[in-house]
Amino acid sequence: MDRVRKIVVTAGIVALMAGGAVALFAQSAPGRGPGRDAAPLGPGGRAGRGFDAGFALGQLNLSDAQKHQVRDIMQRHRQQMQPTMQRLQEAMQTERAAINQVPVNEAAVREASATLAKVQGDMAVEQARLHADVFNILTVEQQEKAKQLEAQAQARQQERRQRAPRQPKQPV
Repeated sequence: MDRVRKIVVTAGIVALMAGGAVALFAQSAPGRGPGRDAAPLGPGGRAGRGFDAGFALGQLNLSDAQKHQVRDIMQRHRQQMQPTMQRLQEAMQTERAAINQVPVNEAAVREASATLAKVQGDMAVEQARLHADVFNILTVEQQEKAKQLEAQAQARQQERRQRAPRQPKQPV
């Protein structure tokens, strides 16, 4: 079940980055303000800050030129990631089908899992390229702040893990 959860979380992150990234820094239309038809995860939205490319971009005080560059980078990478996202979805479905097959076909499960792992690796490389492209348009000060925000986010995540250790699921 842990592997399935990891896959679902990975797919969710990928979908969030690829699907909603462009909207996060789009300029607000006239009459739109915080909480009024703003992007749900972008500046002024319910989350209050935009997270993309591994950064809390909404907290980095990007210039208008940087926001435009981020939009362009996100659009380009979203187009580049589409085939990999499709392969990821297909690999996840194939693995799920192999796992659910009765009687168990260990070779099919291993093959499907290996294929999924390769596609996840491909997606990780694409995400790393996206991260690097966005990071490179930041000023030195913004890069330092991004690193601090990332460290804080990791510390919070570690703290949550320690507070609520996962209980093994009981077989039904």
